[in-house]
Amino acid sequence: MLTIENINVNYHHAVQVLKGFSLTVNQGEITALLGANGAGKTTVLKAASGLLGLENGHIEDGQIQLDGVSILKTKPHMLARNGLVHVREGRRIFAEMSVEDNLTAASYALTGRHKKADYQQVYDFFPRLKERSKQLAGLLSGGEQQMLAIGRAILAQPKLILLDEPSLGLAPKIVDEIFEIVRRINQEQGVSMLLVEQNAAAAFRVAHQGYILENGKVVLEGSIDELKQNKDIQTFYLGMGEHQDASSFRDVKHYKRRKRWLN
Repeated sequence: MLTIENINVNYHHAVQVLKGFSLTVNQGEITALLGANGAGKTTVLKAASGLLGLENGHIEDGQIQLDGVSILKTKPHMLARNGLVHVREGRRIFAEMSVEDNLTAASYALTGRHKKADYQQVYDFFPRLKERSKQLAGLLSGGEQQMLAIGRAILAQPKLILLDEPSLGLAPKIVDEIFEIVRRINQEQGVSMLLVEQNAAAAFRVAHQGYILENGKVVLEGSIDELKQNKDIQTFYLGMGEHQDASSFRDVKHYKRRKRWLN
């Protein structure tokens, strides 16, 4: 579905963020991309959705393909209309518009058709949005706003959703609810997903494969079952095994520096 091959990305032709980055999202699967703040995760999504240019970012070399076709020169709105939809970090809803008006605006942008779309599919996944369809989006809870952000993406009948930090700022119970819906969308609609997430436990519950990103480089990749068995993943992402208390994390500090990962 999505193939990123050996791309280098910089901002302002000065700050290099991704270095020889490669990743594959298989048809009908969820791929998780994990890493610390500043590792380059969001930049990967912006590179795939064509948004880098809006922030003076540049792909120096490499290739990005959707369904085997290069999309490096495709405009972001055309990517969205062709089924690649980016749900950005921070939800990015229109706070002073109603829930329904947010969906209407999204349907125009994503489909290019100036007519009211059928929102029932969105409401089937998110019944709470139907209950609040006339309410201002800015008055929704954080979890409801995230539901609205994902709901807008569904309107495009997407083939691939790029999902950036859906758990950010949400209570654990709401995180579980959001990720269960993400799993349902994947299974029931066959939508492939590239999921950027810091909550590894939540991501591992729904993903099929994963990549670990450090300092712009992939340092580990594999199926979720393989990653769960990795001692470093258990310790530094899942809170298992040795060095799991906060003081040990500060004292050991060997995660980012392990030569076998970063060479």
